[in-house]
Amino acid sequence: MILRKKYLARIEGYINKPVIKVITGMRRVGKSYFVKQIIDKLKEDGVNSKQILYINKELIKFDFINDYKDLHKYVSEYFKDGNLTAYIFVDEIQEIDKWEKAISSFFAEEQYDIYITGSNSHLLSSEISTLISGRYVEINIFSLSFEEFLDFRENPKPELKTEFKHYLQFGGFPLIHKFNFDEELIYQYINSLYNTILLKDVISRHNIRNIRLFQDIVKFVFSNLGQIFSSNSISKYLKHQKKNIGTDTIQNYLLHLESSFMIHKVQRYDIKGKRILELFEKYYLGDIAFKNAILGYHDNDIAGMLENIIFLKLKQENYKVFIGKFDDLEVDFIAEKSGKKIYIQVSYLLKSEETKRRKYTVLEKIKDNYPKYVITMDDLPTSNQNGIVRMHIIDFLLFLS
Repeated sequence: MILRKKYLARIEGYINKPVIKVITGMRRVGKSYFVKQIIDKLKEDGVNSKQILYINKELIKFDFINDYKDLHKYVSEYFKDGNLTAYIFVDEIQEIDKWEKAISSFFAEEQYDIYITGSNSHLLSSEISTLISGRYVEINIFSLSFEEFLDFRENPKPELKTEFKHYLQFGGFPLIHKFNFDEELIYQYINSLYNTILLKDVISRHNIRNIRLFQDIVKFVFSNLGQIFSSNSISKYLKHQKKNIGTDTIQNYLLHLESSFMIHKVQRYDIKGKRILELFEKYYLGDIAFKNAILGYHDNDIAGMLENIIFLKLKQENYKVFIGKFDDLEVDFIAEKSGKKIYIQVSYLLKSEETKRRKYTVLEKIKDNYPKYVITMDDLPTSNQNGIVRMHIIDFLLFLS
């Protein structure tokens, strides 16, 4: 089992502390394996296996746990003879009705160290989080970073450019490494996962009736990675295709997709005005494999895919991410963590002077001392121009690790 080291380091300080550990992320990014790695660590640290209860709601044997009463009864009976700290792990807890009542009760008993996972960001929506407010910490799990992708390849001397092409084409879902990079097998798996998330986590959960129109909106987002657009933009696009849908409905559909972690919205930040702008966001995928499996892999889409990979890397490293606006110029990413920030421009290649100007000029206008990067796939060594570092995307992904 390949360790998800960064996430383990992130959660380690909260083990045996009086907070509920909430592990969120898209389906099949490895939440269950991460939970098993936490359990293995507890056992290595001397915790008796009888003190640990693991409930996975994706397993049929736990079908009888339907609501908070079932959960409370089962856990209480399981640990009825113990006086030591009990460790509760509940995987895909959103499948249990009103689960938060049981979890809040366990927390109040001060006997349990609690870990829960979910594939829906509404797990911590306002009406639920009030019951565990101030009592939880969220660890968001993403698909594999490029560094983790290399770990899963288990090649002591990887050819980085070849491996990055695989990563660019097939994404970072851990299970793809079982398919020996067979394109047909991997894309069939990704298609199946795509349908599961859409049907189970979005369409069924939110009672979406016009499924075909909803899928049109999903494909619009997939086709416009790294492009600024609004709900009104989508509405106009659909009207050209003789399909009418209101912007409010489109906004709701996008929110539902976000809640499944299939897409992520990135807001714009006015660097001079120091404020978040409300309109014209960008959206990126929870894994670029979705786009390639559903719409096909095309070299002319590579710029948006590179942006998507950089965005995911920043999130994997626990940065808050924004799009930057400086007058009428754009910065692809502003990333903030622990009071520090970095500015990033992403381009496939910097062959033309116009592209160079567009990527460098705005960074030169930002007069602070935070690091500034231009990330490309140009086959050139790392360079520094007026304090702006140009790096190959592979070097940047491994440098930021």
